[in-house]
Amino acid sequence: MRTEREAVVIVRRGEQFLMLHRVPDDYWHVVAGAAEPHETFAEAAARELVEETGLHAAVADLAMPQTYAVPEMLRHEYGPGIEVVTIGNFSVAVPPEWEPTLNEEHDRYRWCGLSEAILLEHWPETMEILAALGAPKLEAR
Repeated sequence: MRTEREAVVIVRRGEQFLMLHRVPDDYWHVVAGAAEPHETFAEAAARELVEETGLHAAVADLAMPQTYAVPEMLRHEYGPGIEVVTIGNFSVAVPPEWEPTLNEEHDRYRWCGLSEAILLEHWPETMEILAALGAPKLEAR
């Protein structure tokens, strides 16, 4: 059952982003999952990272929370009364030689450049986060 809080982790290896193919739903997404009632967003992000990739690492809060309205067609997947979900977005950098160990939810992965990751990503909220990460930084004058 999905909850009203979710955590997303953008895994970066240099200029590459890790994309996972989710088996049950047949789509590409980053590391993500529902936060348990007792977890903070950061705790949920770290747990999902271990569960989905095998990586034990500290996650960095991107300070870019998002929300989305639960689509009518997916309402049955959420608890009663949940109409809006809040997403905590995090990132982690991995060494060049690191590769994930996938769990049963995923059957393959791909390292992608930013534009390919955005094109593969299933959810519009995560597309926005990926695009924001790739936006040029404005320099102070």
